[in-house]
Amino acid sequence: MKRKKLLLVLISLISLSIITACGQGEKGAKESKEVNIGYFPNLTHIATIVALENEYFAEAFGEDIKINTKTVSNGGLFMEAMATKSIDVGTVGPGPLLNIYVKDPRYHIISGAVNGGAVLVASEHSHIKNLADLDGKKVAIPVIGSTQDVMLRKALNDVGLKPTSNGGTVELFAAAPADTATLFIQKSVDAAATQEPWGYILETQAKGELLLDWETFAWGKESTNTVVAASKNFLENETFMKAYLTAHIKAVKFIEQNPEESQELVIKHIQDLTGKEIDKEELKAAFSRLEVTTAVNEQVIQEMADISKETEYVTSNDIEGMIQLEQLHSLEKE
Repeated sequence: MKRKKLLLVLISLISLSIITACGQGEKGAKESKEVNIGYFPNLTHIATIVALENEYFAEAFGEDIKINTKTVSNGGLFMEAMATKSIDVGTVGPGPLLNIYVKDPRYHIISGAVNGGAVLVASEHSHIKNLADLDGKKVAIPVIGSTQDVMLRKALNDVGLKPTSNGGTVELFAAAPADTATLFIQKSVDAAATQEPWGYILETQAKGELLLDWETFAWGKESTNTVVAASKNFLENETFMKAYLTAHIKAVKFIEQNPEESQELVIKHIQDLTGKEIDKEELKAAFSRLEVTTAVNEQVIQEMADISKETEYVTSNDIEGMIQLEQLHSLEKE
């Protein structure tokens, strides 16, 4: 009798395990029917915008996969969205990603997207002529811990200056890039470390003067400004990884071969999203200040991590394992 009862209990446990496993499988299958792509609606995210406009993502993922998109205004919001799983993959600056990675290593760089594309612009009223003149001045950055924040800290360090938050004399002021022209006109800040096309807009609409162009600001042309970031779950889905990177590589090649058409796609996309028109000549000028690429400068990103640690944004500069380019390199060889 006892043996019969024991047998019944074992059968029940096995059945429960099978049902639970099936349920998890069904849930996993359901979750894999969607992909959440994040990006910023600006020029340094041109690869994502072109891939969306030309339907490269739709083609690569196939009609059975629903593609959801989410736009954010800064890297902090992007990483928050990744943490809450409303973004699985997309383009962001390396600064916010590495700041999160050292605390929670579930987020990875799987490709480059843009080198350069960041500039340092001085306002007309500030009379700043060189980096040393930033002593005692107020400089706008997109957000604390952003890639442009880290780039500015490197530039300041090169001339022996530090932000006030680290015992120095240069005040950093977080502001959305779209608001910096107004801040210049109102004389609220003296300079801005920003990405394109906002740098060019500061020059043309707010009488700003280019202090450091994309070739001389921080790491210059070698500066990895925008990367493709993916969550660990997305990284482990080989089918999705291949689909995204295939579309991304295709978009980068299209932009290299069709710069003018690509710029028109950006203008259309941003206008559809925001209702705002972007001047074609402004975008063309800003486009000349960046390089669209899948390459990742790992040395620069490590130096960014070193600066973030020195600034006490993070407690460690150990980013081993954050950059995962194996699938990208494999696809590029095909």
